[in-house]
Amino acid sequence: MAISGRVPLLLLLGLVPVVLRPALGTTWLWVLAVALLVLLDWLLAPAPAKVVLERAPVGTVRMGHPTWTALVATVAGSRPVRASLRDAWQPTAGATGNRHRVRLAPGGREVLRTDLLPRRRGDLRATGVTVRTRGPLGLASRQQTRQVEGRVRSLPPFESRKHLPSRLARLRDLDGRAAIRVRGQGTEFDSLREYVRGDDVRSIDWRASARNRNVVVRTWQPERDRRVVLVLDTSRTSAGRVEDVPRLDSAMDAALLLAALAARAGDRIDFVAGDRRVRSRLRSAGARDVSATLQEAMADLEPVIAEADWASLAGAVAGFGRQRALVVLLTPLEPSAVEEGLPPVLPALTRHHRVVLASVKDPALEQLAATRGTVDEVYDAAAAEQVLGRRRRTAELLRALGVDVVDADAERLPPALADHYLGLKARGLL
Repeated sequence: MAISGRVPLLLLLGLVPVVLRPALGTTWLWVLAVALLVLLDWLLAPAPAKVVLERAPVGTVRMGHPTWTALVATVAGSRPVRASLRDAWQPTAGATGNRHRVRLAPGGREVLRTDLLPRRRGDLRATGVTVRTRGPLGLASRQQTRQVEGRVRSLPPFESRKHLPSRLARLRDLDGRAAIRVRGQGTEFDSLREYVRGDDVRSIDWRASARNRNVVVRTWQPERDRRVVLVLDTSRTSAGRVEDVPRLDSAMDAALLLAALAARAGDRIDFVAGDRRVRSRLRSAGARDVSATLQEAMADLEPVIAEADWASLAGAVAGFGRQRALVVLLTPLEPSAVEEGLPPVLPALTRHHRVVLASVKDPALEQLAATRGTVDEVYDAAAAEQVLGRRRRTAELLRALGVDVVDADAERLPPALADHYLGLKARGLL
């Protein structure tokens, strides 16, 4: 049972007879009368079960983007119903305007809309719909909370999509330039043309030259249909927050931009995510909607408080095949975690693949290192310099082992990684 604000008002009205006839019996008689009215009103209120609720599917939405859910309320019975409904969702769904008042005639139908603004990735669910039906006097209500299935799938926001048009323009420029005259891995034969001064003599096609009056050379172009393997670290280091955004989410953003760009370049995208074990694995044929597929695969991933098992992740990469690929390790450049687990598996990776490590850098470290106005700030700057120095030494170690390191803050990492990919493509290193 739920009572309305009218009940205290009725009790206050009892002051009038008490003043006119001050006696304890008068007080109790008035309280009893109000209680009987409330009970009668509660008995006359329609049962909440008479309100039939159905929910339309919500579908998927990118995190931070608005959507809405619709409840359809109908009356089963011959009596009109006045009711209040609360459509409750878990807090990270960002439900607003979820309290509704309805007046339904027999057989009536009303659509109740609740706005959602997801603030977390994954499946966000409705926790229950509370129905409160009022009695004819408006003093008491019957209340019932029931489960009405509702789910919205919140995908990574892919904020770096804004950088895609400019990188696609550079990719088209790369594909449309004169064929690259480079021999070696990562290029494929394009055509024959006449030799000009400055051409590499190793590209001369002697058989074709013998059939022509002039010397001809082979031209090469960046090879398409290459493989890009994205390895997303979900271990404890990915749980750290940079500018209030988890490192894992920033790494996802960089991976999505690179995947969209590589797919447009005709490359095939493979994806693996894990920590002490593989959490997600996806093999793609280079479809143009690879970003949507990856967003679905990433939606449920969360950091795990455990160290990354790089041997297991390297084994997952090997499971995609031995064809040469660009392997992108999306993991924080944390010296203690990287130096302990990653170097033992790098020789096997770099022997067959081009390996890039992409890390989210915290700009607050450089700000601390540059601020030295007070004694406390000097101590903070010294600590920040020590951390930055360890990161630089770790990056140098990785480069010595044949790994390209892309270390940038969360906003600049996606375009920096995309530019590195385009640079490798232009030089025929994929």
